[in-house]
Amino acid sequence: MEGGRPVTGSSVVPAPAYPHGGLGRHAKLPPRERLRVLLIEDDDADAFLVGELLAETEAGIELLVANSLNAARPQIPGVDCVLLDLGLPDAQGLDGLRQVLGMSTGAAVCVLTGRSDEHLGVGAVAEGAQDYLVKGQVDGVLLARSLRYAVERKRADENTRRLREVELLQAESARLERGLLPQPLIDTDLVQVQPFYRPGRHEALIGGDFYDVVQTSPDRIDLIVGDVCGHGVDEAALGVELRVAWRALVLARVPDEQVLPALEQVLMSERSAREIFATVAAVRLDLAGNRATVRLAGHPPPLLLSGGRVAPVPAPHGLLLGVRPRPPVAHELRFDSEDWSLLMYTDGLIEGRVGDGDDRLDVPGLSGLVAEPRARQVALPELPGWLVERAEEHNGGPLSDDVAMLLVSRGEGR
Repeated sequence: MEGGRPVTGSSVVPAPAYPHGGLGRHAKLPPRERLRVLLIEDDDADAFLVGELLAETEAGIELLVANSLNAARPQIPGVDCVLLDLGLPDAQGLDGLRQVLGMSTGAAVCVLTGRSDEHLGVGAVAEGAQDYLVKGQVDGVLLARSLRYAVERKRADENTRRLREVELLQAESARLERGLLPQPLIDTDLVQVQPFYRPGRHEALIGGDFYDVVQTSPDRIDLIVGDVCGHGVDEAALGVELRVAWRALVLARVPDEQVLPALEQVLMSERSAREIFATVAAVRLDLAGNRATVRLAGHPPPLLLSGGRVAPVPAPHGLLLGVRPRPPVAHELRFDSEDWSLLMYTDGLIEGRVGDGDDRLDVPGLSGLVAEPRARQVALPELPGWLVERAEEHNGGPLSDDVAMLLVSRGEGR
């Protein structure tokens, strides 16, 4: 023990509030209005002097004192600023500063030393200190001002860092979104394709919803809408991988029944956890035969609009990709006329609530919306957006999940 306080050792007594800590007549200031400063100083006389200087200014500064780095360690997370002497029993020079900076991610750090060394001051600031003060060259007003300025600079730096992180996240999200939402690869006047995407209310976070359209011959068009469970960069990146893999498989003319099993292999090899799965609806259009082949892997069925009627395609639901590998069963769909539309969508569109209870919109509710007389007055290119608006009206606010849709139409489209 030295001066009634421990200097080193494994047992650490929390640093007490210094009796002359700068609160003065402001001792009753609410804690949120005080500036909590931890002085790490092993010289009692110097510590006393700092306390007296701050007390004279009545700057509203609550001063804590620790006489070693080891004693200061548990106190650093709870202070606004650390005032550090570079000559301590357990840390010397810039090495001590580096240790304090490593522990004080949210606190400003100022150096207060007896060394009037310009190069050392430059080095300290370069390491990350907010200021470099020399003992004997500062009075109470300058010291209090320096501490408050240091705290504000630290907060400004933290705000800048957070803003930069947000900008990077937004840029990353934009890149992933472009990968999830490609331009349809199609060149025909026989059908029109309207893609649609609306992020959920989780804002910056994007999910794994994706779609794609590929035409490989004048009469053959492949479409896919899928959803990787979860939200965030990892799920979005996996969604991009699945979409790109699907496009490559289709362009390589892999047999129809092998495309989704191959996609499942990609999912299982690239996912970050065994619990990650995906749902997929895949459609192959045969324009010459005016028919389609529909395969579902745990995904809600497309809606068929034709002859003034709306109905879900009765394709087998199939198993989720990544749960128990088994090829989805193909469903052959023949169109009765050359005026029809297929609406493919992710479950974010149908999971919204209906009314005040726990009922969901689900596939029957969506079919009802599309069959409404008002829906027939909506132009086909605007129908996906209109459906989201109606779903949000039923939900009583924005849908919580992402929504991706493909609306492919022939002739009048309904």
